[in-house]
Amino acid sequence: MEAAEGSWASSSGTRASMRANRSRDTRPELALRRAVHRLGLRYRVAVRPLPTVRRTADLVFVRAKVAVFLDGCFWHGCPIHHTVAKRNAQFWAEKVARNKARDRDTDRRLQEAGWLVIRVWEHEDPQVAAESVRAAVQGRRST
Repeated sequence: MEAAEGSWASSSGTRASMRANRSRDTRPELALRRAVHRLGLRYRVAVRPLPTVRRTADLVFVRAKVAVFLDGCFWHGCPIHHTVAKRNAQFWAEKVARNKARDRDTDRRLQEAGWLVIRVWEHEDPQVAAESVRAAVQGRRST
């Protein structure tokens, strides 16, 4: 199979698969949101904690200044579940390295602005992650 002309994808099947990936409302994200909501917390979804920085958090607790990012194992280089791409391996290795560097930069910028950053891997139990989020938000609200 040939990729569409001018496409970075290694094949039309790869291109179709990549275009089907969602940037928000993924199954793990929805599970985390439901778990956090069940604990009585209310949050904003897919918001830039710092309006001047083009980085979007998955859940944002504005008053508590807590930003939650749910990171995909492949996209963010999970130390447990990340797999090396079989096709176009160098491209994907560089892409994941850039994502990780951007994540570190995002964390630094938010922390410098007084935010607490919570990163959750997609494979983590949503209920356990939600409890951590609740503890962090409540801790920030009481100070």
